Amino acid sequence: MSLLQELSQEFGQAVLSTHARLGEETVVLQRKRLLDLIRYLKNKRGFDFLMDLTVVDRLEEVPRFQVVYHLYARETNRRLRIKVQVAAKDAHLPTLTGEYRIADWLEREAWDMYGVVFDGHPDLRRILMYEGFEGYPLRKDYPKERRQPRVGPGSTEKTAFDKTPSIADVLVLDDPDTSQAAVSSGTGIKEEIMYLNLGPSHPAMHGVVRISVALKGETVIASDVEIGYMHRCFEKEAETHSYTGVIPYTDRLNYVSPLINNVGYAMAVEKLFEVETPERCQYVRVIMSEISRITDHLTCVGAFAMELGAFTIFLYLMKSREYLYDLIEDVTGARLTTSYTRIGGLKGDLSPDFKEKCREAFRKVREDIQECDNLLSRNRIFFDRMRGVGVITPEDAISCGFTGPCLRAAGVAYDVRKAEPYLVYDRFDFEVPLGTDGDCYDRYQVRMMEMEQSMRIVEQALRNLPGGPICLDDKRMTLPPKELVYTTIEALMNHFKLIMDGHGIRPPAGEAYMPVEGGNGELGFYVVSDGTGIPARVRVRAPCFALVAGLSHLIRGRMLADVVPIFGSINMIAGELDR
Repeated sequence: MSLLQELSQEFGQAVLSTHARLGEETVVLQRKRLLDLIRYLKNKRGFDFLMDLTVVDRLEEVPRFQVVYHLYARETNRRLRIKVQVAAKDAHLPTLTGEYRIADWLEREAWDMYGVVFDGHPDLRRILMYEGFEGYPLRKDYPKERRQPRVGPGSTEKTAFDKTPSIADVLVLDDPDTSQAAVSSGTGIKEEIMYLNLGPSHPAMHGVVRISVALKGETVIASDVEIGYMHRCFEKEAETHSYTGVIPYTDRLNYVSPLINNVGYAMAVEKLFEVETPERCQYVRVIMSEISRITDHLTCVGAFAMELGAFTIFLYLMKSREYLYDLIEDVTGARLTTSYTRIGGLKGDLSPDFKEKCREAFRKVREDIQECDNLLSRNRIFFDRMRGVGVITPEDAISCGFTGPCLRAAGVAYDVRKAEPYLVYDRFDFEVPLGTDGDCYDRYQVRMMEMEQSMRIVEQALRNLPGGPICLDDKRMTLPPKELVYTTIEALMNHFKLIMDGHGIRPPAGEAYMPVEGGNGELGFYVVSDGTGIPARVRVRAPCFALVAGLSHLIRGRMLADVVPIFGSINMIAGELDR
């Protein structure tokens, strides 16, 4: 009996429909049995990850909203999509915060963007918008010209910002002994609780995160992490641009490793078309993705080492990153926001002398990584600041939705490249480094080891790089080379139809979720097509959203000074976090 048949039998009429398309299984369920189904899947079928939760607004349909849950069972390597339909006037669902920690932030975002209420949620308030923001900006009928209330000269009207609660109002202290304005130290001396802001102006918060902490002495007893300072409306922009026009916006998600974003999005659209790119294209995508992964890890390690005072490490690793940026520029023509991937292929092939340049760049990068390992890994100050700090257990990491180096540092061997090989990753011999304690030091070590594994993958790919085209010969989706656009009428007409005529790429109506291994973990693109040239929905499963959501759990009970290495070790990337 298949899983879909099992669920239909177990939950009877509550299962409205099931289907398996594009290799993805979906259950459409009545909301009254949602919590029962989630508990059944988690406890009996091992769906231990709530990978994502989002909403699709079907403005002209009844019921209007589809709330979409993406579950993953690590032991059986199985995914399941659950959809619950709710009406706009009765957009209520039970909270899943009792089952998965990550449901807290995911449900807050769904409420913030769409107005879907999750009954029983302990703290349902804005997360990307500010408190007092009026309306739900991802709804299809939200007017793009709408302005939020503000105060003019001499006006006494309060702004929406005046509705923002104080730190003391936001922080809920679970320990009743510390929930008063002052607590006894046991010596008869009253110790006051201090409420303190870290960021967004604090340099270690990168200008885009505010952590409100309640301190007893120098110990963090409660905290609230506030994001949204860089919210760039990626998902809203994707609903107003062609499928090709979305590609430059993907660069600006994780802007430290943008090529991985390009690849993940392009593969999601290709999945809707049920096509695979040529073999050489797949090899080149792997090569450029792994170079991007190294630049991501170099930036992470260099930045948080500098925040702990190891400025020399930052200089070494930024120098190494320059070698790789030169490689990227050599291929794509740009260093950072490359827009290199095309739906159905790539902008261009590797340069003729790329192998030699890559070999020399990797030689220098390995030297710099070794030098930093010598300076840092056994440095007593660095070791003491990292070891045993920010510990998370495997069970908590999974519940928090951690993926990538932070999950593997906790000893959980989940890597999308191994679990669900895409492109040609199954042809390469590489290891998945693991930690043992799940602390900051393990997260550092895992990233250091992963850089060597990425270089191994690239070197194998270059040795076995096949010939052939780098783009599909498919006029439905693949942009013709610019050289032909400028010289032949056929290519010019094809380009005109795909870009300028308003037709654009038109995938068949349907939906697809494409996970890839990003620098911070599972980067997933959930694309919904209605058959037109504009996506009906593009949702990003941003890995560092879950990591920052778990930050309060990591820093609770730690000293105030520990917040900096813990925050640095999870590698917050603001463009990916706020989207």
